[in-house]
Amino acid sequence: MKNINRYSMLTTNEIEAKGWVLEQLKIQAKGLSGNLHKVWPDVRDSQWIGGDKEGWERVPYWLDGFIPLAYLLNDEELKATAKKYVDAIISKQEHDPETPYHDGWICPYNSILEFDTFDEWAVLLICKAFIVYYDCSGDERIPDVIYKILKNLKFRLEHTSLKSWGSFRWFEGLISVYWMYDRCREDWLIELCRLLEIQGADYHKIFDHWKDQERHYRSWRLHTHVVNLAMALKSDALAARFLNDEYDQNIDPDEFAEHMLSTLHKYHGTCYGYFTGDECISGDSPIQGTELCGVVEAMYSYEWLYAVTGREKWVDRLEALAFNALPAGTSDDMWVRQYDQMSNQVACPRFPGPHYETHFCTNGNDGNMFGLEPNYGCCTANFNQGWPKLVLSSFMRNENALCSVAHVPAKATVDMKGAKVEVELITMYPFRNKLTYVIKTDKPVEFDFEFIIPSTVNSATVNGKKADAGKFVVSKLWEGETTIEVVLDEKTEFIARPNNMFALRHGALLYSLPIKEEWTKMEYTEEGIERKFPYCDYQVMPKSDWNYAYSNADVTFEDVEDYDIPFSSKNPPKVAYANMHKINWGWDERFEGFLCRSEPLERAPISETEKIKLLPYGCPKLRMTEMPLDKE
Repeated sequence: MKNINRYSMLTTNEIEAKGWVLEQLKIQAKGLSGNLHKVWPDVRDSQWIGGDKEGWERVPYWLDGFIPLAYLLNDEELKATAKKYVDAIISKQEHDPETPYHDGWICPYNSILEFDTFDEWAVLLICKAFIVYYDCSGDERIPDVIYKILKNLKFRLEHTSLKSWGSFRWFEGLISVYWMYDRCREDWLIELCRLLEIQGADYHKIFDHWKDQERHYRSWRLHTHVVNLAMALKSDALAARFLNDEYDQNIDPDEFAEHMLSTLHKYHGTCYGYFTGDECISGDSPIQGTELCGVVEAMYSYEWLYAVTGREKWVDRLEALAFNALPAGTSDDMWVRQYDQMSNQVACPRFPGPHYETHFCTNGNDGNMFGLEPNYGCCTANFNQGWPKLVLSSFMRNENALCSVAHVPAKATVDMKGAKVEVELITMYPFRNKLTYVIKTDKPVEFDFEFIIPSTVNSATVNGKKADAGKFVVSKLWEGETTIEVVLDEKTEFIARPNNMFALRHGALLYSLPIKEEWTKMEYTEEGIERKFPYCDYQVMPKSDWNYAYSNADVTFEDVEDYDIPFSSKNPPKVAYANMHKINWGWDERFEGFLCRSEPLERAPISETEKIKLLPYGCPKLRMTEMPLDKE
């Protein structure tokens, strides 16, 4: 198989988190991510480690983010916990060469019937988590474990087929197949690629027939499920490696992803450039939800898309989610999370009425509460990968180049042509407009250093010289220490949204009108799962007015030096001030006091203009983001 990757991703042994993003990782470790194994039965008592609770996707999801978190922080207690789980899972792998159907099987099951009907999504997912563990720890057991899992998977797919979620996430299996092929070069792995593709859902056909969008709206379907679609964005990027080689095709790994995303955004787009999906796609209204699982999986897809294509637009899209939607979905201390976030979110209640009579398209009435596991527990397990994998995407490399990708403060230490090279990005971006690269080598070495000037700028300067948005390459003989200073002239723009409303963006950050929040704690036990402070549930209700419109497009921005934490809901590192006035917006008549209308009843001013402080979108949990703009 040809290796078409432009860049290789680095590991926790090569990347260090710094600055504000290190602070984010520490907050995450002190919150749910670092404590799920203590408080949540689906991880603490999972069938994966010999318990009797959920034994499918939740432990692998959690490990996929918990492992890099532990190693990026170099936290010995967290690393020991990761090893405990990996050891327990490996110890249960079946070894029965006389029975190929069982030999190498590793997932929990309680009966032969369950074994025969087991959804292989868990198989694909645990392999991903094991690869992350190997990259972090170097545990030499892992290649043999994954080899046997994949051998077993191939045998099973020759005698049965992918089921349900596994069928719609088949391409995720290519990550571990390629990883193994690069180590052993055995042809049966190419055949496994073929089996996965043949038995997997055909997203090309799905999007070739993507018509009559209302047919999908409010319908629960695997092919319109937001997480499946977020994952599938990278399907061609992953599949191109073996398809181009085995079938003599010429797949552009970028083309289908762009087609998918533009189609979804046309009908279901959000102001942060993603698409809605409270479980399944749900239209373009600012009061429809986006599932947190979908956010982190789209980020992972964008990371892969840049690694394979080298096209900067995927980094822009990655940062739009990472700096806006990701922090919006968790509390400041990351002890509780949301399932569905709204751009215009004036309350986060348990909606009144039965679970099935709700505002959301395919979710229940607790869809946008903050808590331990409102609606479903998948986001509780899966949101953990967001920040750690963003850090791991801060730098990538190939044989001749080291590339700064996601603009977060981090340091990469790699071997380039026999020289030790250290590159550190010192920055408060996206809260500030300056990037400082410090590059050190232990001996002279030639390579290309690449960095990306975001598309959200008018222009930039690199060591005082003007530069445009896009990839900037410095090709030279590096010796000793070199500093590169990049200053960004960030755009301020009002993004047009449906129904003649607008969202304010400055650089990579969206800005929202914050609403004063009242958090009501809900401690209880249901189906054996305890909600207890700090991992209880919360209703969040408004205690200030939210019915505003922009009076004009005059906006100023202020850097806050004495801020609390990076995405503080009260005192973040950057704020904006806009001229605004009140309008008669109105409550949604179905949910008075809980949900605003999708667009205002009337747009005429009902108050004098006042200067209002706005916060970055990811900071307030109650917010108005899409509002009318008086252009007169």
